[in-house]
Amino acid sequence: MKVDLAGKVVIVTGGSKGIGKGIATVFAKQGAHVVIAARGQELASKLATELQALDYSASAIAVDVESYESVENMVREVAITYGAIDILCSNAGIFPSVKLEDMTTENWDQVLNINARGTMFALKACVPYLKQADFGRIIITSSITGPVTGYAGWTHYAASKAAQLGFMRTAALELAQYNITVNAVMPGNIATEGLDGLGEEYLLKMAKAIPLGGLGSVEDIAYAALFLSSKEAGFITGQSIIIDGGQTLPEDAEAF
Repeated sequence: MKVDLAGKVVIVTGGSKGIGKGIATVFAKQGAHVVIAARGQELASKLATELQALDYSASAIAVDVESYESVENMVREVAITYGAIDILCSNAGIFPSVKLEDMTTENWDQVLNINARGTMFALKACVPYLKQADFGRIIITSSITGPVTGYAGWTHYAASKAAQLGFMRTAALELAQYNITVNAVMPGNIATEGLDGLGEEYLLKMAKAIPLGGLGSVEDIAYAALFLSSKEAGFITGQSIIIDGGQTLPEDAEAF
């Protein structure tokens, strides 16, 4: 898919690895200047250098999405440096596994603070600049876990991902008057470094549950985000798209 993002400034939070890295790479290939915002500056800078070596426009910047001051400073620096912010891909998130019986307040707060509150921080900080864009675009990386499915050990993660979608719908209403659209992608099981950490048994189990066969790629998510960021998607807001290879479709394990 060819989307003309030439001259557009895109912030990708959590852009140094996994789905965020895929989004940053695909957007850079479409001509955007991509700002890879992440806590891990070594990986973010490495990706920016790799993209620059391919003649794409990219840079890295530090941010801690748990701190509104950090997010606001990052966004302000991007706006000053590049003169605009056109697209925000709010992707930063974590998914540590903790069973409900073992859940602590600290476990819960960390996941909700990064995944849900961090999303709010990113949008709030970017809105003044997105209002000045020809058309502002916000894409939130949610998940099938929480809004559609559940998985043992992820009650806090599921809550954060469902919260993102509730937040998105009202944010979309508030920002529509400024020609800013707010949408979400909902990945299923995608082959990333983080998923690898869950072990081969988990990966095989999940791959077997996907009708299209095998895990998705980060590019599968990135291209959906790319479409929602395009001028052509200007009449779509407050919506979410599931990208899971059909994982959520079967009624039971024998359905395919």
